[in-house]
Amino acid sequence: MSGGALPLADGVLLVLSRLHRILEIDARNRVARVQPGVRNLQVSEAARPQGLYYAPDPSSQVACSIGGNIAENAGGIHCLKYGLTVHNVLGMELITMAGQRLRIGGAGLDAPGYDLNALICGSEGLLAVVVEATLRLLPCPESVCGVLAAFDSVRKAGDAVTALIGAGITPAGLELMDRLAIRAVEAYSGAGYPVAAEAVLLCALDGFTAQVQADLRRVQELLQGATEVRVATAAADCQQLWVGRKAAFPAMGRLAPDYYCVDGSIPRCHLGTMLEYIAGLGEEYGLSVANVFHAGDGNLHPLILYDGGVPGALAQAEALGGRILEECVRLGGSITGEHGVGVEKLDQMCVQFNAAEHRQLHAVKHAFDPAGLLNPGKAVPSLTHCAELGGMHVRGGRLPHPELERF
Repeated sequence: MSGGALPLADGVLLVLSRLHRILEIDARNRVARVQPGVRNLQVSEAARPQGLYYAPDPSSQVACSIGGNIAENAGGIHCLKYGLTVHNVLGMELITMAGQRLRIGGAGLDAPGYDLNALICGSEGLLAVVVEATLRLLPCPESVCGVLAAFDSVRKAGDAVTALIGAGITPAGLELMDRLAIRAVEAYSGAGYPVAAEAVLLCALDGFTAQVQADLRRVQELLQGATEVRVATAAADCQQLWVGRKAAFPAMGRLAPDYYCVDGSIPRCHLGTMLEYIAGLGEEYGLSVANVFHAGDGNLHPLILYDGGVPGALAQAEALGGRILEECVRLGGSITGEHGVGVEKLDQMCVQFNAAEHRQLHAVKHAFDPAGLLNPGKAVPSLTHCAELGGMHVRGGRLPHPELERF
């Protein structure tokens, strides 16, 4: 979504989609060994007969690959409770640009040396080629429950998120949609969402039955400011609550010919303020913005609606998106929660990091790929690029490694 796999110049395109085998489901150790072309949802489907599943679940899980999930450090609805891809990948087998085969991490609890798993997750193909991954599997929960809460203002919904997390409750998922998203999703999926609401909060609880019941009672107490609260305890009813959320992105086609998806993250305490800021930007740029996102961990997905057939409309949408990302940084957040930097956010990387921090990023790239041949031009801008934008100043105009400039 950020152009992470889009070639920028002539070169060799390495496609791993035919490496699509699940090599092992080890139920006793609760791990799976898979190749990078395996689709996310396939892992849970293969593990289900053993009473296990793979927690990270992007909305695109029916199509997205484990290799892509690792490249972008993907999340999903369950990332609030169970973590991002980086928290669920125990080990990897890599091929370096020099042709060396490396195995990092493993099925054990810990491994000596640097945590290279964390370095590779989210590295967007800049450091090595992943050819195998060892994934953590979790037991399927004993009990699940879903809660839908409708609010008469987006700020109240954002404040409810802060209240739930502040009370010590860790839902399996906590998602928020504003009025524009609700109406599009309901028209598209018929999930039964209240179209008169200004915002809807979806909360998923799972675990042992007694704990889920206790959490549910506490959640209902904390949602007193909602105009409507629905509870689903049957598996089919819970699934119906999430049908609309999973279909939110394709539903936007009912509102506009095109949309531009922004992916940033902020501390949860700023959700209400940020949503009001986005609404103000929409008015300033004359563009509608639908919000549907992982509220529990502050991962925003504003969908900027526009018509690509109108000259200059895409540029306007991109400019609005850039302003949102820069505000994320100002509030102490990040320009990406799970979609990566790619080529889309190179300018905002100059806002996120200073010159010294960029030099360290370049040094890591150089250690793995001295010639800069892996996914060139992505994720980490050159220091000259940032200096030209006015975002930083390079001491004496010199780079730490002259050869890094071509990255």
